[in-house]
Amino acid sequence: MKMFQILLVAMTIAIITITGIVSNTHGWNLIEVFIDNIISLNWSGQFNFDFMCYLFLSAIWIMWRHDFSPMGIVLGLIASVAGILFFAPYLFILTIQSNGNITIVLLGKKHSNNSPIALRSKAE
Repeated sequence: MKMFQILLVAMTIAIITITGIVSNTHGWNLIEVFIDNIISLNWSGQFNFDFMCYLFLSAIWIMWRHDFSPMGIVLGLIASVAGILFFAPYLFILTIQSNGNITIVLLGKKHSNNSPIALRSKAE
């Protein structure tokens, strides 16, 4: 789990650095560039569309993990826009809160109690 946490910190530092450089060089017109690339049907647009799908799935997962509560919906919406800038610190915090229990990280406390792994552990 420590290596995973180190990776999450490295990703956060890298994306903050790159975002700072790009925003200083090109400004904050990300949405226009993002959509224009998708509409142009080139490889950059294909990558952007693929990335958008990943963002959507991560948002849905976060919302589900929080039982579609108002906070879960807000966190999911943030994840759908901020990407790894939000997602890496979010996962880092989850790894700390769960004491490294990956079942809790992935499913949340409520859902992890009924997971096959948790049920098998209780039976033993």
